[in-house]
Amino acid sequence: MITLKRFLRLEKLLRDAGFAEDIDWSEAVPVTISPEEFADHAIYVICNSGMKNSVAEEIHKRCMIALYLGKRVRRVFGHPGKSKAIEQIWRDREVLFVAYLIAAEPVSFLQCLPWIGPITSYHLAKNLGADVAKPDVHLERLARRDKTTTHRLYRRLARETGYRVATIDTILWRACAEGLLNSTTYERAGWMAAYNPTKLSARLTD
Repeated sequence: MITLKRFLRLEKLLRDAGFAEDIDWSEAVPVTISPEEFADHAIYVICNSGMKNSVAEEIHKRCMIALYLGKRVRRVFGHPGKSKAIEQIWRDREVLFVAYLIAAEPVSFLQCLPWIGPITSYHLAKNLGADVAKPDVHLERLARRDKTTTHRLYRRLARETGYRVATIDTILWRACAEGLLNSTTYERAGWMAAYNPTKLSARLTD
């Protein structure tokens, strides 16, 4: 089981390995306050969908420059479907932002945006400042092993740590993504088999 003590151990190792900024950003992320910020976050998530983050960040930067200069996104981003979605969101950003603010179910509303689906809607909502966690295969494995749901796992750890649910999500996802906690092994054999601090120790000595 992922106890409070084990969770705090993961957090400390991640902070020591250079991920403190990610954790602190998740805890203090401001609520989006303008149509431009709303569109920017949506475009960032669209660019990241199915791509390595390092590649997506450069594409996102090019797209935003093109939009602010009034140029076609298709000229800087070769994906026709995503380019069209990006231009549509930017064009309609004021209406979409207001609709998001008044939506009874903000995550469901985000799923109506072009190229935003059931999983990426949670990613976007989290980046917009909502205290939610995005569905993820790693976290689902952890929850199954602990005989609970991902949302109950998040809420318990949030209550015990005082962190936002979004921050719990950030820490557990990063621990799994970096190999500190192997989610597949955890589901099958538990903490002792899945926990591997040497993964981050190697990063610190590089």
